[in-house]
Amino acid sequence: MASDEEAPFRQTGWAGLRARLFHLYFVLRRPMTLGVRGLIHDAATNSVFLIRHTYVPGWQLPGGGVEVGETMAEALARELYEEGNIQITDAPILKSMHFNRRASRRDHVGFYLVEHFSHTAPKLPDHEIAEAGFFPLDRLPEGTTPATLRRIAEIFANVPASPYW
Repeated sequence: MASDEEAPFRQTGWAGLRARLFHLYFVLRRPMTLGVRGLIHDAATNSVFLIRHTYVPGWQLPGGGVEVGETMAEALARELYEEGNIQITDAPILKSMHFNRRASRRDHVGFYLVEHFSHTAPKLPDHEIAEAGFFPLDRLPEGTTPATLRRIAEIFANVPASPYW
């Protein structure tokens, strides 16, 4: 159940309908969906990489769905490159698994910490990503989603990992 703090991030209108249709398609194609998200941490600047999609509100961690025939690590590498021009240079660390009940009753997300990477070029806006960039941990952008704030707290404030996204 989404809390009141998540109300501004609920999908409504066309975006909400599109998201529900997308999930309907996947419920017919797959009994469970699996996604990945990565917390890209630049230790030198103590900053994290966040994205803002064109179709859902809020700043969030990059990531996306694991495709048929793809490992979670492969999906993470693909999504980070597509959404941020980020290439993983050493194995990411799987920190936790979460049930994403806000998305659907069958969506799960693997959450990775990525500390070894190269950023090949700034991510320019496109049809999916409105904005992207690195933000210091003490100056995250307004509108950072509650789930993103929870994952950051789990890594940097030693908050126990929630089973829910």
